[in-house]
Amino acid sequence: MQLCGVCSEHVPKYRCPACRIRYCSVSCFKRHKDDDACHPVKESDSASSSSTPASSAEQPWTVEDRFDEDIQTDKVPLQKLQQLADSEALKGLLRNPHLRRLMMSVDSAEDKAKATKDAMQEPLFVEFADQCLKIIEPTEAENDDDGF
Repeated sequence: MQLCGVCSEHVPKYRCPACRIRYCSVSCFKRHKDDDACHPVKESDSASSSSTPASSAEQPWTVEDRFDEDIQTDKVPLQKLQQLADSEALKGLLRNPHLRRLMMSVDSAEDKAKATKDAMQEPLFVEFADQCLKIIEPTEAENDDDGF
């Protein structure tokens, strides 16, 4: 189990976006930045750096690496992600090439919030989003219908 790269006391939940050091809290992040200990890592630097053979750039990414600390509360539990993957309704919707093109345009957009807002004007995208939300955040009525 890893420990915070700043205080070495707690399990780290976050990773510095600049230097990739793992830290456990906002106070450790601030301490890390205030101590001038943050040395940004460039992709090309990690390949030529021989002083750290197991640099963080060489390690496989984790789900936590893809989230910054501001959106940690919006993480979807792995069980729910598996339910999304197993959903026949979602698989059926994803067979539609128009929906796939919409999703690729949102994914490749620089302003993802605007692209998502624009995509939400498309009934097919709204249907897809609604189906995802039914799985991730089911209402009590849906649970009752399922016999839960």
